[in-house]
Amino acid sequence: MLQSHTDQHPTDQRPTAQYPTARHPVEETVNQETPRPDILLVGHVTCDLESADPNSACRLGGTVSFAAVTAVRLGRKPVVITRAAAHTDLSELPAGIDLHVLPSPVTTTFANVYTDHGRVQYCYAQALPITVQDIPPHLRRPRAVLLGPLVNEIEPAVAGIFGDDTLVVAGPQGWMREWDASGRVHAKPWDTADAILPELDVLVLSLEDIDFDLSRLDPFIAQVPLVVLTEYRDGSTVYQRQDDGSIVQVKIPPRPANEKDPTGAGDIFATAFLIRLQETGDPVHAARFANVTASFGVEEVGVAGIPSREQVMAYLAGHPMPDAASL
Repeated sequence: MLQSHTDQHPTDQRPTAQYPTARHPVEETVNQETPRPDILLVGHVTCDLESADPNSACRLGGTVSFAAVTAVRLGRKPVVITRAAAHTDLSELPAGIDLHVLPSPVTTTFANVYTDHGRVQYCYAQALPITVQDIPPHLRRPRAVLLGPLVNEIEPAVAGIFGDDTLVVAGPQGWMREWDASGRVHAKPWDTADAILPELDVLVLSLEDIDFDLSRLDPFIAQVPLVVLTEYRDGSTVYQRQDDGSIVQVKIPPRPANEKDPTGAGDIFATAFLIRLQETGDPVHAARFANVTASFGVEEVGVAGIPSREQVMAYLAGHPMPDAASL
């Protein structure tokens, strides 16, 4: 049962769960020779077509692509593990990231068509899966990891290989979709959820992921201590499980945006949320920070609008968050 809660100082609110944060230092190296990874990003890069025509031009996409750019612009050091064909143009990824491209005969390929009734998505090709064996031992203790599947490519066991001092976050969209013979993408039940959810510290998903049915959040909230639902232009809602098992909801207001391209907004949000939660331990502030970051991101095409940390912090300083709107 959801518990109503009103907090006049939302940024003082803390989750019951303890997250690895900058204020709770953990060992900084895996061993004396190997520096500890900062932010690990796992999932397919994609070829995002400009139209539903499979032969149209494409630009780089995928959760890990948007996440890598976001992490760099927010001052962090991402490591990316992905799969793609050898000919894939990865030049839009930031220089200097630690990029591990596993071989695949094809690159995962999507077309995103936006209509007055929402997004219609097509999937025309799928790269090979990413397994536990694809994650080197020295990358299994990052400060935080974002699992960003797009076509069910991350095997469930990957979620359980990280240390207790790693903040484990997932965006489950790729575990919750399928496609027909024409490539048209449809929602499907998350049939591997019971194997993955207990390994997560945070689950970030959208209204679209649950087909706008809030009751579908119940099994997620029951197994993950912190669930964040993104709500497009309406901001986001944080669901925190308390020691007594009750759930506190906090509504996080949006930053109004002049939207040009919404593709990747959820990936930008998830990355910014992960980063700020790992830094502060405060999910309400982290969600506000992520709302603002993602809102800047949709104001340009592709990754061009993703803001710097200074830009986000300046906006937050000039626009203090209203009193928490708990439900």
